[in-house]
Amino acid sequence: MNIEQKMDKAIIALENKLLNIRAGRANPAMLNGIMVPFYGTPSPIQSMANVTVPEARQILIKPYDKSTLKDIERAINEANIGITPTNNGEMIILTIPPLTEDRRKEYVREAKEIAEEAKVALRNIRQEENNAIKKEEYPEDEEKRLMEEVQEAINKYNKIVDEKLKEKEQELMTV
Repeated sequence: MNIEQKMDKAIIALENKLLNIRAGRANPAMLNGIMVPFYGTPSPIQSMANVTVPEARQILIKPYDKSTLKDIERAINEANIGITPTNNGEMIILTIPPLTEDRRKEYVREAKEIAEEAKVALRNIRQEENNAIKKEEYPEDEEKRLMEEVQEAINKYNKIVDEKLKEKEQELMTV
């Protein structure tokens, strides 16, 4: 696997983690990772129900099988996503509360930590690649050129991480 593919995976992981930080707007991705026991097998909510966003601060979860309504509600409560589900007997309604200024700043800090984790992952990839180059015993000038290419790739991907963080910060701080 080449270095670009490894770095792309690090960026995809970053994007997925940033999706889980809510920005005061409803997003079905907030439910990713919440598993509901269904006949003894944990299943994602999206495979058990129709998840829609009728307005900016509301998510509707309409299960295909109404008997799973209580299980879905329990799973959302246990997931501790900071939203209390409302069950009307037909569907579950999640109303996203507006974010306070302190909460927004806390989410920005969390986003910065996630971005730093991504940069650490990129540095680890660089280290692995540089070690692989040294093991090959290239001529000195060739080794230096290859290491410079690795550094250029790192710089490029670090800029991508910074851009993603900046986008998320703007999204979080927009009232």
